[in-house]
Amino acid sequence: MLGAVSIGIGGMVGGGIFAVLGEAVALARGATAVAFILAGVVALLTSYSYAKLSVKYQNRGGTVVFIDNAFSHNLLSGSMNLMLWLSYLVTISLYAVAFASYAQTFFPGNTTQWLRHLLISLAILLPALINLLNASFVSRSETIIVMIKLALLTLIIVTGASFVKIGRLSPVQWGTPSSIIFAGIVIFVAYEGFELIANAAEDIKNPKSNLPKAFYGSILLVILLYVLIAIITVGTVPVNQLLTAKDYALAVAAKPALGQAGFIIVSVAALLATFSAINATIYGNSRLGYIVAKEGELPKILDEEERNIPDMGVIITAFFSLLIANSINLTEIAIIGSASFLLIFFVVNISAYRLRNVIGGNKMIILMASLASSVVLVTLLVHIFSSNVKAIGIFFTFMGISVLFELIYGRFVRGHFFQRPYKDA
Repeated sequence: MLGAVSIGIGGMVGGGIFAVLGEAVALARGATAVAFILAGVVALLTSYSYAKLSVKYQNRGGTVVFIDNAFSHNLLSGSMNLMLWLSYLVTISLYAVAFASYAQTFFPGNTTQWLRHLLISLAILLPALINLLNASFVSRSETIIVMIKLALLTLIIVTGASFVKIGRLSPVQWGTPSSIIFAGIVIFVAYEGFELIANAAEDIKNPKSNLPKAFYGSILLVILLYVLIAIITVGTVPVNQLLTAKDYALAVAAKPALGQAGFIIVSVAALLATFSAINATIYGNSRLGYIVAKEGELPKILDEEERNIPDMGVIITAFFSLLIANSINLTEIAIIGSASFLLIFFVVNISAYRLRNVIGGNKMIILMASLASSVVLVTLLVHIFSSNVKAIGIFFTFMGISVLFELIYGRFVRGHFFQRPYKDA
């Protein structure tokens, strides 16, 4: 079970906290911890569906398998499979932009766009090269890097606790109720990694007992970690300073207790964490494309591999991630990423509801999870409809691409929309 919990924590505490902490502070201010709790509750509810589905369908396809077993294969399931693949491109882009933000702190005064784009591109190209040359390095190094990240965050919490000024956390310093809720929605992408546990379900001993514990335990631990980090950040640094350094807020939060050395240590750790997260996500997404292509749902080019490495999957993943990361800012990427995973998790919750008798799921809990994910998604889309047209436009473009691809590929390549579902295990 510990291995599964590590996968869940590692998936969530990737580059997300380094990337979206400043976004949360900008919206929720003194209530940043509350925003992380709100997002965590939605993740926790959805994890019930994942836990039940993972016990029944132990397959490395994870989310893809759940949706296909619930809907056999139709326009919805085919579109969502591609949407999941696209969502991971957004996640890679989020980490790459965060990498560039922290890397630029080592070039004081140099805020040129060419340097930023160079750093973003290197953050994607180098991990892609590692995946092509030595994919086993990714899995071997990830556990070590997760431990380093957790140790660093623990250091910030322990050393910064005595510097917290409670007044900065009082309701007087909070954002408006709507901005706090919106903050929780925008930063939801920081929790999406728990679903990676499902991909490892077939390797977990005593899955009926250990899988639910792994899902719930990892999310609860990460909620606690995020809340403590939020309290330290907002409680030790004036909000105006955090807003000035929004893209690297966690490094600024280390300064009160650890000084400039703390700023540098956190910045280096952020580079390591985001680079590692990109490495692991390219690894996972190229294999997701491989699995889906093997089932005939994506072009055959994605199921080509050499030395157990899906080379074209890595190259295509890197190419489209470069396009997204170099054309969209951090706020927009966070919004698109959260909206995409909320949509996918809503469909997974609906899948669990359809299969509730097969998986032995509690009807009311699954309905609550479905309602929560749908309400949060609609709230996000309504809020950004007038405030960030570009972000909502890109999100709907992704949806349109997913649906159109399935329509065209299903009709003209496969010759039909329906095919056998994945095997149960």
